[in-house]
Amino acid sequence: MHLLNVNTRKLERFGDSNVPLYAILSHTWDDVEITYQDIQSPGIDKRPEYEKVKRTCELAATHGHDYMWIDTCCIDKTSSAELSEAINSMFNWYRDAAICYAYLADVELNDPDSLRLPDWNSDFFRSRWFTRGWTLQELIAPRIVVFFNRCWREIGTKTSLKEAISSTTGIPPEVLLGRELQSSSVAQKMCWAANRKTSRIEDRAYSLLGIFGVNMPLLYGEGERSFERLQEEIIRVTDDYSIFAWQSFGTPSGLLARIPDVFQNSHDVVLDNSLPPSD
Repeated sequence: MHLLNVNTRKLERFGDSNVPLYAILSHTWDDVEITYQDIQSPGIDKRPEYEKVKRTCELAATHGHDYMWIDTCCIDKTSSAELSEAINSMFNWYRDAAICYAYLADVELNDPDSLRLPDWNSDFFRSRWFTRGWTLQELIAPRIVVFFNRCWREIGTKTSLKEAISSTTGIPPEVLLGRELQSSSVAQKMCWAANRKTSRIEDRAYSLLGIFGVNMPLLYGEGERSFERLQEEIIRVTDDYSIFAWQSFGTPSGLLARIPDVFQNSHDVVLDNSLPPSD
């Protein structure tokens, strides 16, 4: 695991047994981001997109942390092995972080009190951060999530805004607070992912690996087959039959769902592993 030293702004590699406390960033990508290769280049701090790296490092230092993890620059995406390890480990990395900073670049100043209502006209609830596939696990996994607007002004925390966030995402407050994820049904978890977007088709499945506690190899280029493979892995490790509780928008193509969107009405499907009595 590569971590960014917030003081030197240099990457350091740690094995599983010696990872220090670290802060972590959740954000939506801009057209240009600082990459693993960029962060190691001289003069990188002069580029405008470095501001996000700078501000997150400053926040981490303020909270007493020496290390920061940022997906754009802490993963060598030219290495397929490292990328696969990172994606399969990412839920755990967010879960184990001391604090997660959620940077909402499209949100202006907000009155935090209005968000608890919630104020549906607020740009907080219209932020694309709530529509992306990867940010689902970044919302659920960390114990502490602090939201910042585009000017890096603190909006609130996952705990202080839990009811409002639950209303807009459909994720129960107890799951947001780190409880009850394992007792939520497969269908409910799929429902939370419905209609979220990713740049790559395959990432709609890969971004859900940690939420379902499964691992699988990454095969970019396989398209929607990735979501079928995800369901096959879930079936292999669980007896939760709610995985079949989806509604087709067109002609059904088989027993497994084609995309997470077909689970959008499954938020009330509870976990029930009981088989019907035999005749």
